[in-house]
Amino acid sequence: MPARATNAASAQAMFAQLQQQAGAAGITLRAPPPEPTSCCGRGCNGCVWEGFLDAADYWREEALLQLG
Repeated sequence: MPARATNAASAQAMFAQLQQQAGAAGITLRAPPPEPTSCCGRGCNGCVWEGFLDAADYWREEALLQLG
């Protein structure tokens, strides 16, 4: 089971791993969440990257449920 993503690179790796597993099992997963494009880089409270990582974790949980 892939670990929870902690950054963009680990999220993309996790998406790829689960999509590969789903493809091998004949399961179609919904598209993973897109990476944010509006980060200002100032470490804001509620940064768009926090939302992305939360969405990536939700996508991961859904994918794992489908993969059973």
